[in-house]
Amino acid sequence: MKIKDKVINRDSECFIIAEIGNNHGGNLETAKEMILEAKRCGVDAVKFQKRENRSLFTQEFYNKPYENENSYGRTYGEHREALEFNVHQYKELIEFSESNNIIFFATAFDPFSAALLQSLNVPCFKVASADLTNIPLIEQLVEYKKPLIISTGGGTLEDIDRVVKTIHGKVEYALLHCVATYPNKPEQMNLKFIQTLKDRYIDCQVGLSDHYNGIVMAEAAYMIGARIIEKHFTMNHTWKGTDHPLSLEPQGMFKMVRDI
Repeated sequence: MKIKDKVINRDSECFIIAEIGNNHGGNLETAKEMILEAKRCGVDAVKFQKRENRSLFTQEFYNKPYENENSYGRTYGEHREALEFNVHQYKELIEFSESNNIIFFATAFDPFSAALLQSLNVPCFKVASADLTNIPLIEQLVEYKKPLIISTGGGTLEDIDRVVKTIHGKVEYALLHCVATYPNKPEQMNLKFIQTLKDRYIDCQVGLSDHYNGIVMAEAAYMIGARIIEKHFTMNHTWKGTDHPLSLEPQGMFKMVRDI
């Protein structure tokens, strides 16, 4: 599997992704600062998230009041829109990443977002655990002929088999073991499933999307064969937002990269 100039295989070094997600709070300059800091930590790539919110949510849910300490709007729709970048901002972030020699890509949560990211020529796509069973979206991404990185949290082996049948032989891909709790406790991690993925799907790469509040599980995952590690990243645990408490600050990300 090759993403830009990075070759990933079962004998390669680890491909490490700083999952910025929405931790930028909708601020373009904050996003750039986080990209630079992730680069200083030694990661290979930064990952964002793209949503076309009105296509994802019913009108009722979009307009539902969302009043809490992490809210960026009066309704859930306003909150989600405040965290989105438009196509021009995405282009600026991609160019900024390229100028700083770090790979930029994103999770596409819907067909509109997938098409937008493809128009910007991202080098690969991420599929979130929640879309493991969204075969129409995965089929759309396959048409773009880019590598896919697919999280498997909450899915069954039958769900993963269905995805592999859909994409096998058409694009390069990786399956990330993922436990869909935030944060994970060590006894919930089930890291041996990485070996199950390696044995069952011999033609793909295997990794970990890590929701553990620390660095040791990612290191252990690498030791048993994970060659992609995705880890949430923040500049400050105390910033406003739901993902900051389980994200690594720069010092933690630097240590994780160093140790792996």
